[in-house]
Amino acid sequence: MGVLYDYFHAIDHATAVAQAIGPDGDWLRGTSLEEAGADWIDAKGFDPNVVVAQLIAYAAGVSFSDQQDAPEVIWPESPYPEGEPTDPASPWNTGLILEQLPDRWRDILATLPEDAVPMVAAQWYEITEVDFADYLHAKEAVAMFTALACRARQAGAHLYCRCSL
Repeated sequence: MGVLYDYFHAIDHATAVAQAIGPDGDWLRGTSLEEAGADWIDAKGFDPNVVVAQLIAYAAGVSFSDQQDAPEVIWPESPYPEGEPTDPASPWNTGLILEQLPDRWRDILATLPEDAVPMVAAQWYEITEVDFADYLHAKEAVAMFTALACRARQAGAHLYCRCSL
């Protein structure tokens, strides 16, 4: 079993939940991001808290350990229940988690100069958490994230990540 990550932009939390989870957070009536009309990218195993956070650190020119902000879980509503959720109807048992990335991350990616992409990609290619096929795969992924961030910023929207177990 793998974990998949989809990144998209939405104007607010309610829109993000409706697109990524389902109307009013009803995961039983959920649709795909494509069916929901979202502007999204399939980032496979790019965890927002580690992999994308490292991309942001390289793009900002700081060390990963100096990151001051992190994605925020917006669905299911926090906090995570103590112990394992025992109610089968609990949204924590769906395998879906929706996080909002900090707007600062969106802005860092959206304003990354094109001539900086190769160096950022070279640094990101070296991380151990992702097995990039080659340097060009890392460079394409940086370009994919920066393009999504640009579109989000132009739309006045936030970036979100839907995690599916």
